[in-house]
Amino acid sequence: MTATVVGVAAAVLSIVSFVPQAYKIWTTRETKGLSTKMCIFNTSAFALWTTYGALDHQWPIIVPNAICFVLAAFILVIKLKSR
Repeated sequence: MTATVVGVAAAVLSIVSFVPQAYKIWTTRETKGLSTKMCIFNTSAFALWTTYGALDHQWPIIVPNAICFVLAAFILVIKLKSR
């Protein structure tokens, strides 16, 4: 049970950590302060975690990482468009 609580907390915090940044970018379309390399690495990492979870049939890994991937990809696309 402790592992489940820690996993759920990590998933929630991972998702919630992207929401304010994505919202700010959505409303301002401003990405000047973000590193392009960090955005690429972050998006790639979430894609790989989602793939890993899918290959191992681990929904607790798939769901939060897929959500984070979508948010990170949105940020990356806006960042690349603003160049």
